Amino acid sequence: MDNRYKKMPSPIGPIFIVADTSSLRAITFEKNWPDELQKWKTISQGSNAIIQKTRNQLEEYFAGHRTFFELPIVFTGTPFQKKTWQALLTIPYGQTRSYSQQAQRVGNPKAVRAVGRTNGLNPIAIVVPCHRVIGKSGKLTGYAGGLDIKRFLLDLEKKS
Repeated sequence: MDNRYKKMPSPIGPIFIVADTSSLRAITFEKNWPDELQKWKTISQGSNAIIQKTRNQLEEYFAGHRTFFELPIVFTGTPFQKKTWQALLTIPYGQTRSYSQQAQRVGNPKAVRAVGRTNGLNPIAIVVPCHRVIGKSGKLTGYAGGLDIKRFLLDLEKKS
């Protein structure tokens, strides 16, 4: 696979997009980029059609003109991780779900903490909307990019 990455400016700070020639593999915040980069055996800086399409759709999202992403995605992880990340894609734009609702969605109501931990490992931020999962009380809890970014994304979606 020809894995490439490209740094993109955004209203929440620089983000890194990783894609091969057929699918989006990761979207990572700048503070997490050094750890993300370590995960890739072979990767080079540059762009490709998937990275450009992702960048265009993210720009539309940040401008308030896109509520749904149309990108080829590949998840690498355990069956539980893949199921949990796939369930994130069912949360509608501008809405939130609790971790317990997500645990029910993946068919394991007692796996609330496992769902939370797996959301924290979500490799494709924003496009796979783990920012839409909040605490049962409605409180914002953990986010790989930080709670300020989670709040920004949720506020952005409320405005549209």
